[in-house]
Amino acid sequence: MERGNTKQEILEASLELFSVQGFEATSISQIANAVGIRKASLYSHFENKQAILDALVKQVLEQYETHSMFAGANQEKAAGDRPLTPEAVVQMIQEQIRYILHNRSVSRARKMLVMEQYRNPELAKLQTKQNYTGVMEYFTGLMKQLIRQGILTDEDPEIMAAQFCLPISVWINLCDREPEREPEAMELVDRHIRQFFRLYQRPAE
Repeated sequence: MERGNTKQEILEASLELFSVQGFEATSISQIANAVGIRKASLYSHFENKQAILDALVKQVLEQYETHSMFAGANQEKAAGDRPLTPEAVVQMIQEQIRYILHNRSVSRARKMLVMEQYRNPELAKLQTKQNYTGVMEYFTGLMKQLIRQGILTDEDPEIMAAQFCLPISVWINLCDREPEREPEAMELVDRHIRQFFRLYQRPAE
């Protein structure tokens, strides 16, 4: 049991350090000191720093698949086939933003990916998947559903998805840099979504 706890403590300390100073700048000694163990003890859990990073990525992806509305397994659950009102979409998106901003592991992993995307090709691919490809796929599907339900006009769903979700990504990044602006960002998200529905709503027949 103690071994398992120590391994998790190593992962948590590593993620904290990687998200602040980067993977390359973080040493095994720093990780061991943060956990309060000797380097030799750390090596009994992970053979090297890359093994720690690999375990972190695996853990964060598993958490993402379980909790994120953008994960493939959760897309149908999040949207479903029920007609979506602007109020329901506002609530759904704001809940997801709060999860992204306040879940400790997800927040730190996102910051780590931002730092490492220019140095690590594999993490660059993961950053694109997590923060662009997966998000665009989800919202393109959502736009198609809303068009199919007759809620929105029959326009290009991929462009609609970009217009809908990319400003929200900018506000999430703003909150990462300036957490005190979260209420402002949430209010902008609310106004943005409601205006989007007004602009694209299907005229009554």
